[in-house]
Amino acid sequence: MTDPRDMIRQAERQCQQRGARFTPIRRRVLEMIAAAPGSLKAYDLLDRLAAEHAAARPPTVYRALEFLIDQGLVHRIESLNAYVACPCPEHAHGFQLLICRLCGRVEELHLDEINDHLARRARELGFEVQRQTIELLGQCDTCRQAAERPAAPAEFP
Repeated sequence: MTDPRDMIRQAERQCQQRGARFTPIRRRVLEMIAAAPGSLKAYDLLDRLAAEHAAARPPTVYRALEFLIDQGLVHRIESLNAYVACPCPEHAHGFQLLICRLCGRVEELHLDEINDHLARRARELGFEVQRQTIELLGQCDTCRQAAERPAAPAEFP
């Protein structure tokens, strides 16, 4: 897992290079997402933000999320309607997400050959891809191994 502090430093550099305003609210939303062990839904973010800023409302969170997505700092997980920090925002190509349905852990892959193949095939069919989301839902190794372990025998007095 990428250190959330490194993600914030990377976001600061990237926004500065692009001339984008990395406001305190945007920063805080990214900090919350980056520190989460899995993904977070917008209303989870709103609850956390409202505990710190009484004036926080849904548009505040959604605007921050929109900015973070536009900057490539956060990904929206379509199937969960949730958000996860991008561990490598400097990677400008498509990505794939491995999502554990048990613990919620999300891993990001960059298999450019898959993206290239899909884009090529779409062009052959006269289709212009505007956004691509590839999500693979399953079980991570940790959860799978935990499920395979035999249960400890019950102790009787």
